[in-house]
Amino acid sequence: MTLAQAVEGSSPALNISIFAAFVVITLVVVFRASKNTRTAADYYAAGRAFTGPQNGIAISGDYLSAASFLGIAGAIALNGYDGFLYSIGFLVAWLVALLLVAELLRNTGKYTMGDVLAFRMRQRPVRAAAAVSTLAVSFFYLLAQMAGAGGLVALLLGINNPVGQAAVIAVVGVIMIVYVLVGGMKGTTWVQIIKAALLIVGAAGITVWVLARFGFNLSAMLGGAVDKGGAAVLDPGKQYGKTGLTQLDFVSLALALVLGTAGLPHILMRFYTVPTAKEARRSVVWAIWLIGIFYLFTLVLGYGAGALVGPEAINAAPGKANSAAPLLAQVLGGPVLLGFIAAVAFATILAVVAGLTITASASFAHDVYANVIKKGEVDDKDQEVRVARITALVIGAVAIVGGIVANGQNIAFLVALAFAVAASANLPTILYSLFWKRFNTSGALWSIYGGLAVCILLIVFSPAVSGNATAMFPDADFDLFPLANPGIVSIPVSFFLGWLGTVLSKERNDAKYAEMEVRALTGVGAEKAIQH
Repeated sequence: MTLAQAVEGSSPALNISIFAAFVVITLVVVFRASKNTRTAADYYAAGRAFTGPQNGIAISGDYLSAASFLGIAGAIALNGYDGFLYSIGFLVAWLVALLLVAELLRNTGKYTMGDVLAFRMRQRPVRAAAAVSTLAVSFFYLLAQMAGAGGLVALLLGINNPVGQAAVIAVVGVIMIVYVLVGGMKGTTWVQIIKAALLIVGAAGITVWVLARFGFNLSAMLGGAVDKGGAAVLDPGKQYGKTGLTQLDFVSLALALVLGTAGLPHILMRFYTVPTAKEARRSVVWAIWLIGIFYLFTLVLGYGAGALVGPEAINAAPGKANSAAPLLAQVLGGPVLLGFIAAVAFATILAVVAGLTITASASFAHDVYANVIKKGEVDDKDQEVRVARITALVIGAVAIVGGIVANGQNIAFLVALAFAVAASANLPTILYSLFWKRFNTSGALWSIYGGLAVCILLIVFSPAVSGNATAMFPDADFDLFPLANPGIVSIPVSFFLGWLGTVLSKERNDAKYAEMEVRALTGVGAEKAIQH
């Protein structure tokens, strides 16, 4: 394929060189960080050595994924108000994480979500279930990020044939695996901090630039978006208001977004990288501020792309909605700004994928290998880290294949599916474990496996997978469930199954719950920073 098919005016060589510079710099940081990665606590939790503000920046780097940057900007450019609802849902979700989960989780756990769930339950079955749900959520999230990588490359390098895009997705996967294998959580955290700073500064710069084009008059910018996209971009309902069914779909999406964050394993694991629960709380406050400011920028990025690029040009680009932000950068600053934004978008994908991979590999090594297979008796602690690194290789390979299959989907939408799985499989079990004395092993297993099975089953038979031109398999037709996001059904079902499984079982462990409650609320006995 010729490079002439890239965005007109872009320079593929410049785009690649800027991205290569980022990769080289971050690899140097990762190698430096890896010198201190000796123990399991170093590899999984960065030695619990990060401060609240540092971890807050890293959380924002983990959370502001390709969906936030590319997907939401495109959704606002094409669907206006309804696209901005993604931003609102993703942000409001942090209040659930701050008020209900962050501090209690930090006090109760050690490395993974399975530590909290297994605290007062039978260890092996609950840890196995927690690992299964962690891997499932991570897989859906990884799909979105890798799909974003494929679309971005198609746009910037003019590689419009599937084989070329698949090759680039593979390259992104390999770089991510290097980050995780070499740097562990410490290296991954520094990559996320660098990426968060680049992303927020880049988005702020474009926001000011767009507003300057309209004389810092927000109304003029919105008027420009209306001129190219029609008056509907300012009204609710362009995407989710056509029928009662699409409105119900929106309610389902909102539930998944607001409740999903507090169940995302790669976000929950970040709370273990700080020394105390107070620092965990501080890190969430920092994250909320940074994420909130960024989502305000997405409003200008989206409507600015609608006004300066236009829906027709966005839909005609290789990545469709995901191309809105890079196209806007190209209109504003030509090849150099486009190259910078492309590098930031790639950095976003790399950092988030690295975070997901280390979480999934830690869950398998710590929960399944160390506590289920070895029954908590691992002779050599380095062996657990070795298993985590091997798992990271396998997950990386699966992510590459999945990304190739999902290439071309709207990544904000794919991430919303990951949130639905997290809210269905993880959140009910976490909340019951922390707050319900009667909750037991049976309830935990019913909630995790039941919520996960119902959610994935509904996704498979939803319009997101088949039955229409925008589905993952457009030529197939087995969309038996009418809603694109299953949250409105699967989340209540998981809560119900957790309750039902508990009341049908006679198992109780009130003494262990009392111990867990004291530890969760006071921090007595919580994991401390490990000094070398």
